[in-house]
Amino acid sequence: MYNWKKLQNGSDIRGVALDGVEGEQVNLTPAVTATVARAFVKWLQAKKKVNKLVIAIGTDSRLSGNDLKAAFEDGATECGAVVLDCGLASTPAMFMSTVDDELAVDGGVMITASHLPFNRNGIKFFTSEGGLDNCDIAKILDICASGDIAAPASGGKVVNCAFMKKYCGNLVNYIRKGVNSTDDYEHPLKGMHIIVDAGNGDGGFFANDVLKSLGADISGSQFLEPDGHFPNHIPNPENKEAMQSICSAVIKSKADLGIIFDTDVDRSAIVDKEGEPINRNTLIALIASVILREHPKSIVVTDSVTSDGLTEFIEKNGGIHHRFKRGYKNVINEGIRLNKEGKECWLSIETSGHAALKENYFLDDGAYLAAKLIVEAAKLNKEGKELRDLISDMRQPAESKEIRLNITTDDFKAYGQHVLDELGRTLASEKDWQIVKPNYEGIRVACTAVDENGWFLVRMSLHDPVMPINIESNVKGGVGKIEKRLKVIMAKYDKLK
Repeated sequence: MYNWKKLQNGSDIRGVALDGVEGEQVNLTPAVTATVARAFVKWLQAKKKVNKLVIAIGTDSRLSGNDLKAAFEDGATECGAVVLDCGLASTPAMFMSTVDDELAVDGGVMITASHLPFNRNGIKFFTSEGGLDNCDIAKILDICASGDIAAPASGGKVVNCAFMKKYCGNLVNYIRKGVNSTDDYEHPLKGMHIIVDAGNGDGGFFANDVLKSLGADISGSQFLEPDGHFPNHIPNPENKEAMQSICSAVIKSKADLGIIFDTDVDRSAIVDKEGEPINRNTLIALIASVILREHPKSIVVTDSVTSDGLTEFIEKNGGIHHRFKRGYKNVINEGIRLNKEGKECWLSIETSGHAALKENYFLDDGAYLAAKLIVEAAKLNKEGKELRDLISDMRQPAESKEIRLNITTDDFKAYGQHVLDELGRTLASEKDWQIVKPNYEGIRVACTAVDENGWFLVRMSLHDPVMPINIESNVKGGVGKIEKRLKVIMAKYDKLK
């Protein structure tokens, strides 16, 4: 029996699509992808209550992308669906196809595995309501397992669609209107030097079709050509090598600003003219400062590992910091939930760079985030200022560290929860350590001793048999003291290595 459930990775489907990595067996084949397509058609027919569907599909630069895309098209068209083939595309563009009035698309599909290695691939799905949730993916895979997939039907066909051109045009118009330059409306970025590092993923379009057409100097941009081997570095703003690459490129080219995207462009990060990265907590602070000026008192939803300095910054700028769970869909869905409750939230953002804005369908779109920050940069440039000035007063920790403990037992979720339950009771009685509430993931502890002066978070990984521990301190040597003390307490858990 084929293990369909193994393909689920939260709200995505992911698997091994190519041979070449020892110990990793291919399980996302064209045949499997065609079955997933038929199951998605059946699921979407039930959701939309129609039999004839229009589905838009795109792929990132992965080596297996075109084969899997073709297989998905075969499966969907056999069931009577009209498939709009958008070719090399970004994940956010595939969502935007579902809200485009001219296309009248019922569902969007992206063949991507984000920043994972070259041999992996996956599938993301969208409707006009947003990306599918975990339960939706589970239902689609249940349909695959049951064999009760959509019946063959006539009328299915594949139509080429240049939607990326329209998507880029929308970003260009957004920046033009946002900067609203009286000097040169068509080229509001003239005189600015902005470079892009696409990591040989899909983000090269942002340099050539967005920035350049707005008058920006993009010389020094790198790795814009799609190449599924990812020969230069992993396209991932969280990867140290990737960030160092764009930082060095900004310094070398003497650019005003650098932008780096992940493979499918749903994440991005910024580098200032000094070659210093603006990512993770500083990226959240930067976009929060803009959002809170536009929407005072807005809630800002983040994941659980954000710093105390970020909380202070958000509150100082008139906002409310709502620290939630890891996982970009968790963060996005929490923002949507708060708004439904009547609590104004305009920004949901994870430290990984997934940033979803209410003004943009709560879609995590790295290109839209970059565009919004470029509008701000262009306005500041006229005043002789830069983006870094907006977060100059944000308090930074003296030290930070992440420890990842492997859980060496098959029933790792139950064991991890057992550890957290016991640990919560133990830590509650520790001197100078206070458990932080409210807290939505793991155990967060404030460390108030003068020589520690920080916090730590112990939690379970979303999908893996791992227990990460994040530690921050405002004093030199504080992280080591917190870590040493915590290790003594956790030493009895012999399944943590």
